[in-house]
Amino acid sequence: MNSDTFPTWSDVVQAHARIVRYIHRTPVLTSSYLNERTGAELFFKCENFQKAGAFKVRGACNAVFGLPEEKLAKGVATHSSGNHALSLSYAAGRRGIPCTVVMPRTAPEAKKAAVRGYGGKIVECEPSTSSREAVFAEVVAETGAEFVHPYNDLRVITGQATCSRELFEQVPELDAVIAPIGGGGMISGTCLTVSETQPGVKVYAAEPEQADDAYRSFKAGHIIADDAPVTVADGLKVPLKENTWHYVSNYVSDIFTATEEEIIAAMRLTWERMKIVIEPSCAVPLAAIWKNPEVFRGKRVGVIITGGNVDLGKLPWMKG
Repeated sequence: MNSDTFPTWSDVVQAHARIVRYIHRTPVLTSSYLNERTGAELFFKCENFQKAGAFKVRGACNAVFGLPEEKLAKGVATHSSGNHALSLSYAAGRRGIPCTVVMPRTAPEAKKAAVRGYGGKIVECEPSTSSREAVFAEVVAETGAEFVHPYNDLRVITGQATCSRELFEQVPELDAVIAPIGGGGMISGTCLTVSETQPGVKVYAAEPEQADDAYRSFKAGHIIADDAPVTVADGLKVPLKENTWHYVSNYVSDIFTATEEEIIAAMRLTWERMKIVIEPSCAVPLAAIWKNPEVFRGKRVGVIITGGNVDLGKLPWMKG
């Protein structure tokens, strides 16, 4: 794939072949209760069962296993609040190369432990985009590692597109797909799949009300970046970048927001009714569907559950 051009469907097919031995083909689950409650037919693509516990292993593996031999010795590096960090560590470990990740000191301990478990080295920063990027610049200068951006990397976006490719193979004739949006990697991959193979399907994004820069960007027609939003959905705190903005601005039908209380309620209900543990970030689409029933009623909707790396000792509805 030419780094100066946006990927094609052929790139997605090649990426899937490249990474298939390192990922799971995750299941699609349904819930009659949630269907009745929302008035829609929901199909949950469960990337919480993915290797490393999140969809981001797809993009990370595509980037790592696509590296030429001459770049392997210095390894890879990234900055991430968690799931891309542990996914890149997983991929690097499978290829036997070093991986350094810059993580906010406030990132969930479960995610930090997973990074270390996969062999990644963590350098901590303050919980803001500016701190993250400044510390990361120091890491790259020191190591010379290949930067694999969490979402603004076309290799990563192409890898994420394999998730929706599987979804459409598993559930034909969907009317819409909805996924969380932070930096926009998964949404971009979904837009890539839909625009190339499912032109009649609508793509929606869901975002925390307290970290709604993608929503405001979408309405304004240009990128608006918040530096350090505060939300329980820790995976959705980062802003859009130019590559993901390309997909969001051209292919997303709408972006919906949900309050902290709505996100937590959706997360808890998913646990109670579907018996699966999902991250708060993953609950935002379901919260958005409840909040906007007129958009989804009577439709067949794919809902991408992006990850399941939760600190079980600090579930958001627990007291103290």
